[in-house]
Amino acid sequence: MTRRSLLGLLLVGILLTSCGGQAAAGEPTADINLTIAAGAGTMVAAVFQTQTAIAPSATYTPLPSLTPLPSLTMTPLTLPTGAVIPTQAVILVAASPTPTGTYYTATPLSSSLASGCKNLRLISSYTQPEGPFAPDQEFTQYWQVENNGSCDWLYVYEVVNVSGNRMGGSSVRLSKKIEPGKWTTLAVNLDAPVDNGTYNATWRFTDGGGTQFGASLPVSIKVQRNPDPTNTGSALETAVAGTVSVQMTQTATYCETVPRATPCP
Repeated sequence: MTRRSLLGLLLVGILLTSCGGQAAAGEPTADINLTIAAGAGTMVAAVFQTQTAIAPSATYTPLPSLTPLPSLTMTPLTLPTGAVIPTQAVILVAASPTPTGTYYTATPLSSSLASGCKNLRLISSYTQPEGPFAPDQEFTQYWQVENNGSCDWLYVYEVVNVSGNRMGGSSVRLSKKIEPGKWTTLAVNLDAPVDNGTYNATWRFTDGGGTQFGASLPVSIKVQRNPDPTNTGSALETAVAGTVSVQMTQTATYCETVPRATPCP
């Protein structure tokens, strides 16, 4: 039975109760409100009974019982006979080695002294006359060098002093073109110092614009006030040493060993 049907029956019951007949003569008139209330109570009770009968009864279903998990059995590990268990770890830290001894500076290769396409290789170095020299004696320093670069040496290229005792020398220009693979002799006129001792200097070849390139050109002499008379140069060599300030020669052939007093053939 639906809710709408129940409400309809309730209304019908109330109307019937209210129209149930007239009261007898001499009887008190029934209170209509009480009558309606009583009828409504009866209908409500009937409705609740009907709803209760319609509602299905609840069925109790028990929950399944829980199955306990199996207990874990701890089995201790068995160590082999004679095994030793370390109680503390030992960390060894090696000290950084400290370098000792003498450090040597590697001599650069001639090929590593290039500046672009320009380079120079020193073939030999000697003086005329040979030393030792008397104080303030004039002599000429010669260097035979090879153009081992890939471009020409031009007339503006020059030899300049870069360190050591200048010994009265000045920069000297090449004044000619030297092609790659060719060699020449560079010469500078110098004066021995006035005091006894060993003197050194370094000259370099430049491109005229201040850029140095190629191997260093060394000067190393000994000055002795009373030189050994058996080790003096000839009168011709002394005259040449006093008058020649620059000597530069060129040849198409290559000369590895150069005599001290004569140029290469």
